[in-house]
Amino acid sequence: MRRIQNGDHQAFAALVRRHSQMFYACAYRVSGNQEEAEDAVQDAFLKLWSKPELWKEGRGAKFTTWFYRVVVNSATDRLRTQRRRRSAGDAPLDYVPEDGPAQDEKIQAGQEHSALEGAIQALPERQKLALNLCFYEGLSNKEAADTLGVGLKALESLLMRAKSGLKQTLAEQGILEKDKKYG
Repeated sequence: MRRIQNGDHQAFAALVRRHSQMFYACAYRVSGNQEEAEDAVQDAFLKLWSKPELWKEGRGAKFTTWFYRVVVNSATDRLRTQRRRRSAGDAPLDYVPEDGPAQDEKIQAGQEHSALEGAIQALPERQKLALNLCFYEGLSNKEAADTLGVGLKALESLLMRAKSGLKQTLAEQGILEKDKKYG
């Protein structure tokens, strides 16, 4: 990071190559859209290049933890802008599997996957981000809490509410049994 802060293009290019996929996955989980995720990551890297002094090594967070927050904020901002622009008739098409053996199983699996993704996207923003960082990005609870700027207990509460909301939504859709306990 010091080299980038001193204007080293090669160091910046190496950083982008090393971390792009990881941050893209994070942005995609927030936005649910490939192009928006790519743009969010690009915006975040451009912000880093134009203002590398925003990263302060002595603040306690690792670079990747800090930059996750930059990417999440970028993706969230783009998502808010997109939602404001979207009209009611522009809903994305559902996934339709190809013909082949065990078609019913493929259709059911696709429907369950779509239901889960839809339930995740419907969660309140903070719950969705907490779930994304801990379960999809593999951050520890401490790293996720730092990324979101909340305490560890607050993160655990967000995760608990997110899981509870997912269970309720999926039970209402008939994907999960209503009274069954899930781990």
